[in-house]
Amino acid sequence: MPSHTRTEQDQFGSLEIPADALYGIHTARAVANFPLSGYRLPAVFIRAYAQVKLACVRTNASLGYLSLPMAQALETACKELADGSHHDQIVVDAFQGGAGTSTNMNFNEVIANRAAMLMGQAAGSGSESGSDTSIGAGSGSGSDSGSVSGSGAVHPLHHVNLHQSTNDTYPTALKVAVLHELKALEQPVADLQETLQRKEQAHRNVLRLGRTEMQDAVPLTAGMTFGAWAEAVARDRWRIFKCRERIRQVNLGGTAVGTGLGAPRDYVLRVTDELRRITGLKLSRAENLVDATQNLDDFVEVSGLLKACAVNLLKICSDIRLLSSGPAAGLGELRIPAMQTGSTVMPGKVNPVIPEAVSQAALRIMSNDALAGQVAALGNLELNQFMPLMAHSMLESLHLLKQAVILLHTRCITQAEPDAGRCLGHVESGGALAAVLVPAVGYARAEAIAQAARNKGISLAQAAAEDLNMPPEVIATLLSPERMHQLGYTEETYAAFRKDNDTKGGKA
Repeated sequence: MPSHTRTEQDQFGSLEIPADALYGIHTARAVANFPLSGYRLPAVFIRAYAQVKLACVRTNASLGYLSLPMAQALETACKELADGSHHDQIVVDAFQGGAGTSTNMNFNEVIANRAAMLMGQAAGSGSESGSDTSIGAGSGSGSDSGSVSGSGAVHPLHHVNLHQSTNDTYPTALKVAVLHELKALEQPVADLQETLQRKEQAHRNVLRLGRTEMQDAVPLTAGMTFGAWAEAVARDRWRIFKCRERIRQVNLGGTAVGTGLGAPRDYVLRVTDELRRITGLKLSRAENLVDATQNLDDFVEVSGLLKACAVNLLKICSDIRLLSSGPAAGLGELRIPAMQTGSTVMPGKVNPVIPEAVSQAALRIMSNDALAGQVAALGNLELNQFMPLMAHSMLESLHLLKQAVILLHTRCITQAEPDAGRCLGHVESGGALAAVLVPAVGYARAEAIAQAARNKGISLAQAAAEDLNMPPEVIATLLSPERMHQLGYTEETYAAFRKDNDTKGGKA
């Protein structure tokens, strides 16, 4: 019977690997060594790492460091990974020691074994070729410069990892993945902003009572509420666009610590250009590769801008939950779509589940930002050993932010409508008119009118009309939607009160 395993060897001995596995012994040891989170690398990161490996293969081939048959097989293997195949073979835990070496080796082995199969070789045959199958923690350059590689079995280090290190391929792949995700995030944020702006115009004449410190304040319009949310999201849209400028410089070609040691100069100068052509991203080689290898503050900056967007989402969701609260015994000023049954014991109860879910995603993004700062600060000398944690937190935040924006937009904001009658009722029953009266009659008299309304149990507008001996419709003009859209007041605003002030001692 055919064996279901194959035996591979490294400096620590031998291991049995599943016969149909594209990964090899280095990956198997990492799986055994890091049974931590159960989190796997996200698809966007796998595709990005495959694109980095493809750029390296093409550059090495163009410079004559790989034979044509070898280069063609390696390129096909990289393209398959980049296009979504073999992702089940990237099996290392997202959290790992070695600054990502296990991840790099997982890719090296999968690409090597897939290329070997394309060349008619058996998977794992390359693990026994060559004299150097070991890797150092965080590096693993295994370069074989100075001669053409490509005769014999495909080797994960000598061929796939030629002129590379984990220390330049891993952060480069992360930046490529982040740039892809930032690009994917831009349109959902733009869509949310545009919907909020449409709501701003649609409800510009719906009065609602403003509230400060959870207490009644002066009125504004529901359109203004949507407009304020739109402006916050517009700033997020700009920040996300600018994020891409912060993250476009990569250290590919710097090898272990950024000196390019072990890689030919022509390779170092060309490989980023090749990656730019493959990805379609505006990538450039960092001017200081040593700095770009050891410092992660550019990721921290991007994380902070993602946090700002999460903060705005959380604020908007909190506002929505308050405005839609009740609805009978709460504010009930905003109607949002009912999504599902809200209680197993209270029939008919419906909860604001979309804002609640988005709020949780926002809180996670905010906590990931704090984590990103700590990770960057804890790097030592020429390398940050916690790169895998940075990768996980950054890519999780980007994924959550995109999904949260889409969820809030499509399942809440698009169908959210103010209850105009409820809003107006709160305006008329509240004390907002007192503040509007102050420029016309002075603070003391406006306060007396408000007290009279409370004592008589009537609306403030009615009390003002009685006290000032003016028609209610004149009073009402001070609370019209048009009045809310004026920036401050003019002499004409209170012209009707001048004669009355002359006889009753008010202050115009």
